[in-house]
Amino acid sequence: MHTKRIIPCLDVKEGRVVKGTNFIGLRDAGDPVELASRYDMERADELVFLDIAASSDKRQTMVRVAQDCASKVFIPFTVGGGIRTPDDMHRMLEAGADKTSLNTAAIKNPDLVREGAQKFGSQCVVLAVDARCVGDGKWEVYINGGRTPTGLDCIEWVKRAVDLGAGEILLTSMDADGTKDGYDIALTRTVSEAVSVPVIASGGAGTLEHFYEVLTEGKADAVLAASVFHYGQFTVGEVKEYLKSRGLEVRF
Repeated sequence: MHTKRIIPCLDVKEGRVVKGTNFIGLRDAGDPVELASRYDMERADELVFLDIAASSDKRQTMVRVAQDCASKVFIPFTVGGGIRTPDDMHRMLEAGADKTSLNTAAIKNPDLVREGAQKFGSQCVVLAVDARCVGDGKWEVYINGGRTPTGLDCIEWVKRAVDLGAGEILLTSMDADGTKDGYDIALTRTVSEAVSVPVIASGGAGTLEHFYEVLTEGKADAVLAASVFHYGQFTVGEVKEYLKSRGLEVRF
């Protein structure tokens, strides 16, 4: 049995961690490096930093966050948001990130996935997908921080991206995001069954049972969560202890 990973997500806007519901209504959740250090001590397996208001003039903020995090945190971390070129990917990896996450830029220029995989290795290229249900068993991909529908079918897109070289899928259900009503099991399972790379489930964690459900019924390889960790509802260790008690393999 593969070890299941628990990954706190830090959405960063103008140098601060924020969290909302269904991608809106953002609240401040603290300093990114301070939170990262806390999660490192709580035995998180990895971290994800997403610059949710990225633009070329603000990208240097995330470079500094990556540099500060790399000097104080000893677990792997991914940085995404505003990464549009292989040079942007190189800048983040050079700053200390272990992986880069691509979303909007990958859809606008799918060759970016291929170029990134060729230059840095597939393990450094995480495809982030924001998906909303548009019918029974169908999900549409959104870009620009969940603001813009693309018309792309989620399953077709993840398959294509993996063919291009994406080494992992960070899958966020826009319908479930921030609701604490549970992960989108159907979406996660469908994507997990469609691709050969690990899938990280994101959006909807509210109870310990939710983590277990998406890792078993949803067939996810890892779970991402934000507000339940940021605001102290659970610690990473509590989630791991619960999963272990239910028979899942986790790393302590």
